[in-house]
Amino acid sequence: MASFNKVILLGNLTRDPEVRYTPKGTAVTELGMAVNRVYTAENGEKREETTFVDVTLWGRTAEIAGEYLKKGRPVFIEGRLQLDTWDDKTSGQKRSKLKVVGEGLQLLGGRPGGGGSGGGGDEESSTPSRSSKPAPPPKAAPSGADEDEIPF
Repeated sequence: MASFNKVILLGNLTRDPEVRYTPKGTAVTELGMAVNRVYTAENGEKREETTFVDVTLWGRTAEIAGEYLKKGRPVFIEGRLQLDTWDDKTSGQKRSKLKVVGEGLQLLGGRPGGGGSGGGGDEESSTPSRSSKPAPPPKAAPSGADEDEIPF
């Protein structure tokens, strides 16, 4: 039987990411995300519920998250579900937790500080989102191009 394990999340970070490294040097970071759902109850009242999701990122994606993301920033994650199981040291019981292993990341909402323009823009500017996927090779810049711009 075929199977498919894909998760797509759009939400806000609940804490600053902290990048750590495995003994072999691979970057890893744990993100906490809040994902909101707005719905209408049977009585016509609009309600909102929040689901908190733990996401693990690996490699260069983890480093990008640690460099650019902060608590409260919007983020788009693509990944897969993974069930972690362990024995609780205090009670001896089996424990489990469903989490997301992120395989793709898009930063949303623009750069803090307005980017390379030198101005004091805010975080929610219209700067395009960035992706953890490799960018195509840059084309030759026309004369007068800003050298401080990042080509992605």
